[in-house]
Amino acid sequence: MIETAATSKHFLGMSAAAFLRDYWQQKPLLIRNAFANMPAPLSADDLGGLACEDYALSRLITHEPTADTWTLRNGPFAESDFAELPTSHWTLLVQDVDKWDTDVAALLERFDFLPSWRIDDVMVSYAEDGGSVGAHVDHYDVFLVQGPGRRRWQISTDPDAPKAFRDDVELKLLREFTPTHEWLLEPGDMLYLPPGIAHHGVAEGECLTFSIGMRAPAVAEMVADFSGFLAERMSEELRYSDARISPMKAAGEIDDMAIERISQTLRDSLAVDASLLRCWFGSFITRYRATHEAVPLAKPIGNGEFQRRLDGGAGLQFNPWSRFAWSKAARGASLFVAGDEFTCSRKMAARLCRGGTLSSDELIGLDARSRDLLHTLVNAGHLALSRSRRRS
Repeated sequence: MIETAATSKHFLGMSAAAFLRDYWQQKPLLIRNAFANMPAPLSADDLGGLACEDYALSRLITHEPTADTWTLRNGPFAESDFAELPTSHWTLLVQDVDKWDTDVAALLERFDFLPSWRIDDVMVSYAEDGGSVGAHVDHYDVFLVQGPGRRRWQISTDPDAPKAFRDDVELKLLREFTPTHEWLLEPGDMLYLPPGIAHHGVAEGECLTFSIGMRAPAVAEMVADFSGFLAERMSEELRYSDARISPMKAAGEIDDMAIERISQTLRDSLAVDASLLRCWFGSFITRYRATHEAVPLAKPIGNGEFQRRLDGGAGLQFNPWSRFAWSKAARGASLFVAGDEFTCSRKMAARLCRGGTLSSDELIGLDARSRDLLHTLVNAGHLALSRSRRRS
């Protein structure tokens, strides 16, 4: 089965466990009415306004179908840029819209069956009739939620399909694409694509599409970061050694025994325990693909003032750009925030990773360690005190 329909109980058309067992990272799935009757989280005008902001990552892709030429422009844009666009065959894409718009961020609540540290962002695209980004392949999982309008999707599940890219465009477009499946998505429909599935979406009239993308670090990135992490912790006294070697027979030869010693040395240096691996990965994944960083307060809040604000009914809001994850530790938890590690209780770590807003009621009677952690995160810019209110 490659197509199903949402039910009142399961928006995936099945339980989350069944989806993860049978589809996740294995095969695509079209879910009709996954977001039935969903009001549009934002309008095309909202998206265009965001694309004009200096810190938004935005792109405009224009296709000239007769000559099959593609043009890519990167933002920020001016309003006059949109006025000069043709009447069809163009697409505006904006990354990380969930960090700017709380209604768009609310879409992610449906995906709480996945590890939150795997979810990257919500990219929103607006397209005029015929608008597309071309046939391509992503190396990460993506859920494509159809908003207002309609988009025709073609995919190829052929494992032997050519994967060569065109060399005449800036975009990584497939040179050849022969679809095996085709659907017209209506508002509220959702298409799940695992990594490596070639796909091509074309707007039929004006349409908005919300793409929930996953974080999937390349193994090369992980190895490079992990090796640097280990190297920082290694003593200069650790050196290559070759005691009891035999006399050399040929000058300059790196013989088999030398290769074996080097191999063993590297294996020994990379043999780390689980706690060190957790420490590295928690830091790495909360930094990975971060497009903006939290800015520490220019004037840090003192302990006394922080406590007074909490006593006065202040809540805490999360910086949408700060990524949180946690892992069990021998005592409590290791909390990772934008690459930094903190210790706290498992309950506090799990609560912080749920995000949302920490209400004043949740902050009543905090133990000293939890209060100090929150104080540190506020001064680092990962949390912000909200306006105080009196408790009833």
